[in-house]
Amino acid sequence: MTKQLRFLLLAAAFAVPFAAFAQWQWIDKDGRKVFSDQAPPADVPAKNILKRPGPGGKGAQPAEPDPAASAAAAPKPPAPKPTGKDRELEEKKKQAEAADAEKRKAQEEELSRTRADNCTRARQSKAALDSGVRISRMNEKGEREFLDDAQRAAEGKRLDGLIARECRAPAQ
Repeated sequence: MTKQLRFLLLAAAFAVPFAAFAQWQWIDKDGRKVFSDQAPPADVPAKNILKRPGPGGKGAQPAEPDPAASAAAAPKPPAPKPTGKDRELEEKKKQAEAADAEKRKAQEEELSRTRADNCTRARQSKAALDSGVRISRMNEKGEREFLDDAQRAAEGKRLDGLIARECRAPAQ
């Protein structure tokens, strides 16, 4: 008797995974994958059905429905209007998009302010360099060094590039 019980339990354990084969998988009109234990609606084209229940799944075709059932299923009413939950979801989506747009706008404004500040500083440094005033820097030892002609030329070239990059009009 215990062997029969073991056999039944073992058979039941192996039968459980086969229940998972009764799954439908298709792509809905919004392009999302849908998983269900029920067949897709009639408005889903056959090319969008990715998996059908039964052995083989992908290659298995559903049983041919009888013409009476097809006729009864054919005149479907139009899709219902969005319910309150759908409207709430759409409203939340719009609010999230508006918040994202506001955040992007604030980031762009901050970037614009930073660029304007960088432009002003670069122009001031270039004016000081072009004025001929002796300019000094601190070296890695903490000692003051005055720029020679080659260093002034290199610094002028660097500032010209910075001005060209930071002082241009923002891309529209």
